[in-house]
Amino acid sequence: MADLTKLTIKKFHDGLRAKEFSAREVAQAFFERIKERDGEIGAYLSLAEEGALETANAVDDAIAKNTAVGYLAGAPLAIKDAILIKGLPATAASKILEHYTASYDAGVIEKLKVQQAVFLGKTNMDEFAMGSSTENSAFKITHNPHDLDRVPGGSSGGSAAAVAANMALGALGSDTFSSVRLPASFCGVVGLKPTYGAVSRSGLIAMTSSLDQIGPLTKTVEDNAILFKAIAGKDPLDATSADADYTHIADAIPGDIKNFTVGLPKEYFIGGLDANVEKETQAAIEKLKKLGLKFKNVSLPHTKYAVPAYYLSMPAEVSSNLARFDGIRYGAGPG
Repeated sequence: MADLTKLTIKKFHDGLRAKEFSAREVAQAFFERIKERDGEIGAYLSLAEEGALETANAVDDAIAKNTAVGYLAGAPLAIKDAILIKGLPATAASKILEHYTASYDAGVIEKLKVQQAVFLGKTNMDEFAMGSSTENSAFKITHNPHDLDRVPGGSSGGSAAAVAANMALGALGSDTFSSVRLPASFCGVVGLKPTYGAVSRSGLIAMTSSLDQIGPLTKTVEDNAILFKAIAGKDPLDATSADADYTHIADAIPGDIKNFTVGLPKEYFIGGLDANVEKETQAAIEKLKKLGLKFKNVSLPHTKYAVPAYYLSMPAEVSSNLARFDGIRYGAGPG
């Protein structure tokens, strides 16, 4: 049998429905893969093998009865350790929360549980999501699976590394200022920061509430659309979440890209841009042009203010959000 850990979400779903393999077989293959590789990569902080296999068994029972299942039924996913799953650790990679067990599910986890997704475990991150390399965890350093001497990016580096190393079919991270997109780039996977409000923040350990957003990390764009569609939508426990309809998203991939136009901000191609990055970006643009995608030069004149604005709002919100971890409510007290 082919290596089951190299499947995409779409191919996993198709194979599962065709009874080419069972959800339990795939889950076990991923746990074997984790045992083989994670010692050198350090993507996971904790595993949830018992619960994962229980869910996989339930999916296999449904398949045996020819019950219709969704794309994510039985799909083995990795979850950033800042996102709560009831009964599992939620440390945000901090010693403050080393012994904390989540008492409820995040909004995105509730949605995924309805679809019978399998949770392999919780992934490493920069402590409280403050970092860009996943070197700042209180527990371990995560390494880039393509080159163990390099970082995977951060703060969702554990999730990106897990997907890149075939230790998860897909993953969830959180993005405040590139914390999904940066590790996706470093690890060669697909990462998305959804529009603010598209995905519930309920049950996400907060960093900067006006910028935080949970996003998917996957092997392909099609998989990313499938996972995004599954977690998007209104949540009564997050007043900032939007009641928007994303049912068309997965159906549009792959679609006719000749109908799309992409803006190229002139402010993104300025002095200081790494020459190799610019070369690869231009090569990608030319490749997409050959496929029929249209490009248009645009201007985003406030780009130069983005980083200064971030470093005003972020520290202010972090100082407020992290004040709750004062030893009184969570973790060991000062006495």
